[in-house]
Amino acid sequence: MRPYIDLHTHSTVSDGSLSPAALARAAAAAGITTLSLTDHDSTGGLEEAGAEAAGLGLEFIRGVELSSACPYAGGLVSVDVLGYYVPKDNQALEQRLERLRSARNTRNAGILKRLEEIGLPIKEEELLPQGTHVFGRPHIAGAMLRRGYVQGPREAFERYLGRGKPAYVPKEIFTPEEAVSLLASVGAGPFIAHPLLIPASEEWLEGLLRRLMPLGLAGVEVYHSAHDDSGISRLLKLTKKYALLACGGSDYHGAAKPMVELGRGRGRLRVPESVLLELKRARERGAYVP
Repeated sequence: MRPYIDLHTHSTVSDGSLSPAALARAAAAAGITTLSLTDHDSTGGLEEAGAEAAGLGLEFIRGVELSSACPYAGGLVSVDVLGYYVPKDNQALEQRLERLRSARNTRNAGILKRLEEIGLPIKEEELLPQGTHVFGRPHIAGAMLRRGYVQGPREAFERYLGRGKPAYVPKEIFTPEEAVSLLASVGAGPFIAHPLLIPASEEWLEGLLRRLMPLGLAGVEVYHSAHDDSGISRLLKLTKKYALLACGGSDYHGAAKPMVELGRGRGRLRVPESVLLELKRARERGAYVP
């Protein structure tokens, strides 16, 4: 049997529905042999998940997913950056992440205040029904749906939460250059997450890769639940063209994305073992050493 590898998962430390330990147990039950926890802008679940994974005989890679954004076509597009082999207790990294989390909390409070001012009150405790530690606009949209303020999450964004709408509050965020540079500086391999979900042209994506490579970009997430065979083929050509590594994972969130399974995505995902082997070889060559 070929091993199942999942290098993109989330726990209750960010916006997943399973605790870090429960995630490791679910991974073992799903036949995962190598797991990485990549919570958004937080390393808070890595010790718990790593300890549980070790007890279950799973290989565990310490990870994180940094949120970033940059200009495109007169607006901003989100560019998430995965980091692998995140060091323990790195003060520079943790201070930057804490600053982002603090800014996110301030933004969330601002959104709830604006919603209350326009007659759509929501209490913060409504936003964490499954014990998640952080929340954002998708959670707020879900609460608006449960309250009957909107017919669906899309309406919540289009009428209230989207850029320029009554409850929109801008947030402090990394640029891709800052995210890649920070991860590279602490010895964590930076990868562009789910590049085909970035709402920009592939020519623009290629230009982004060229800008980020001198800053330490290690590769791109080729295998992802939302990438079809054609997209995977195009991304593999890009990695070959620029001598970049590939990574991959389900982007598992549990109940928040019930159609996405650990290791299998929407049923057809299978991250090749070669991805993990190349990731390890690069680390052994010192590629992630600052």
